[in-house]
Amino acid sequence: MDKNNIPRHIAIIMDGNRRWAKKKGLPPMEGHRQGYEQFKKISDLCNKLGVKILTVYAFSLENWKRSKTEVFYLMNLLKRGLQEQKDFFIKNKVRLNVIGQIEKLPPGLKKLVLKIMKETKDNKERILNLAISYGGREEIIEAVKKIIKKKINPSKINEKIFSQHLYTAGQPDPDIIIRTSGEQRLSGFLPWQSVYTELYFSSKLWPDFTGEDLEEVIKEFQSRQRRFGK
Repeated sequence: MDKNNIPRHIAIIMDGNRRWAKKKGLPPMEGHRQGYEQFKKISDLCNKLGVKILTVYAFSLENWKRSKTEVFYLMNLLKRGLQEQKDFFIKNKVRLNVIGQIEKLPPGLKKLVLKIMKETKDNKERILNLAISYGGREEIIEAVKKIIKKKINPSKINEKIFSQHLYTAGQPDPDIIIRTSGEQRLSGFLPWQSVYTELYFSSKLWPDFTGEDLEEVIKEFQSRQRRFGK
């Protein structure tokens, strides 16, 4: 692995927690718990390798349709995780950026999200984009609404202007998107930002995706030639 050619921005669809639990005869919640433990390891490795931006798909808008018990557990897991990681964000100068419809979150989680985002907004070293209650088409619709509200002249609207109204405003697009569990689609994840992003689909379920797997993905990324249409 060429440590001078580490992807600046890695995005991950952390898929397969429930299937992992089912294969082991465990309840779905145990799969989500193990998925969170794996996220911490991968996030720490990204930090050590020098990845500047990590974007993870934690909870989609469609996930609200799951059972109340599972949604309740996931919301509490997210809240506990953010409480645990708060000091890490501050110590390592990581800016937390929760992308998605924050207004849909339970009051306690919403309050915590806004608090940590405010406390870390000036951190410059790294960014963690946590996609919660996120939908890619909804992100684009929200950007359109913001542009209309600002009454920007249509003749002035271009890709740069539009990107400035997305949840990831001011950030470079992902260099690579990783999806685990064998599914080979993006499922509404970063549709605008991913037009020239490299894609990597792993057959491993998320709780089984290790640091060694991430290093293999980076090696694969380094072997590809990115022409951007040229």
